[in-house]
Amino acid sequence: MDLALLPAQTDYLCPLMKIAVNTRFLLNDYLEGYGYFIYEVLSRIVNDHPEHEFLFIFDRPFDKRFVFSSNVKAIVAGPPARHPVLWKWWYDIQVPRLLKKHKADVFLSCDGFCSLTTKVPQCLVVHDLSFIHYPSFIKKSHLLFYKHFTAKFLEKAKSIGTVSAFSKNDIVASYKVSEEKITVVYSAAKEIFHPVDYALQEQTRNQYTAGKNYFIYTGAIHPRKNLTQLLKAFSVFKKRQKSDWKLVLAGRLAWKYERFKESLKTYKYRDDVVLTGYIEEKELVNLIGSAYAMVYPSLFEGFGVPVVEAMRCHVPVVTSINSSMQEIAADAALFANPTDHTDIADKMMLLYKDESLRNRLIQKGIERAKEFSWDKTAKLLWQALMKCNPDSYRD
Repeated sequence: MDLALLPAQTDYLCPLMKIAVNTRFLLNDYLEGYGYFIYEVLSRIVNDHPEHEFLFIFDRPFDKRFVFSSNVKAIVAGPPARHPVLWKWWYDIQVPRLLKKHKADVFLSCDGFCSLTTKVPQCLVVHDLSFIHYPSFIKKSHLLFYKHFTAKFLEKAKSIGTVSAFSKNDIVASYKVSEEKITVVYSAAKEIFHPVDYALQEQTRNQYTAGKNYFIYTGAIHPRKNLTQLLKAFSVFKKRQKSDWKLVLAGRLAWKYERFKESLKTYKYRDDVVLTGYIEEKELVNLIGSAYAMVYPSLFEGFGVPVVEAMRCHVPVVTSINSSMQEIAADAALFANPTDHTDIADKMMLLYKDESLRNRLIQKGIERAKEFSWDKTAKLLWQALMKCNPDSYRD
């Protein structure tokens, strides 16, 4: 037989699989966090593996743009699972029923929850264990659910993916899960994040900060993001430097934002703080790319996507020490103790005073950002998924 006439070699030797996927976070009008992860990774996986059939399980009507390829079948299994009682119903009654009906070979769930009642092998993605370390930042009903069921989910899953070695080590230490069961799949920033030319930078500064230079934070307005300490750090910066610089906080108002908004009313430098609210992605690129530096002092993240977004935009970063962000940024950022506002301010002032340091960090960030891509994440998650069906995968 002429081998040149054979189809391209694939890694898969078994009969075609039917892969069911939890897609309840693919929401047409609210695509962030888990939703972005699922969108970017699954859009690649289904196209990279046309030989397999994918069953996307939604908990509400979905947008057709989420059916990425002809090998995807989408179904709706309501009611929308948006609080603990309905989570239990959806994962342990609705999902197993559908997995059995459609003869699924494996179930992929990227939101930290899986089914405790199905016999179908499951690949679970756990992004972080923030509820253990900062329980006060989570709704009580959600916290009780996480505390009660997370250990069960991790035990039930045949394979686990997570987004950093930091999170992998945390899972192993907190739940005594075998390291071999966990695959680090990482996360990434979208390719839309890129450098902004000087003319657009000037236009963006004129639009948001009356032409002044600014530090930027991007992400939700949420206690875990540590924005109170960022305001204190900005106060120190303003007092020491006597500058007209601004601080831009770009993100939606999330849980427990009211106290933060109230504190802004009496904040000494309130006129120098710009609270944008939710920003469309294209505009967010302009805002990040026009900033002097990103300051991302989050207390806890599984990965820290804004750090990579800033590096892709050629913007230097100040972020938190002893966290996943230190792993992700490596030597391409300045690191501060997130609980010490003076330390955060010191790092902001270093960038303000030292242009050569800033340029070095930008160059290092450009290279570091290349280490993370959705293509790489999709390939790593596929490897984690194949642990559920080891006979189907060949190195």
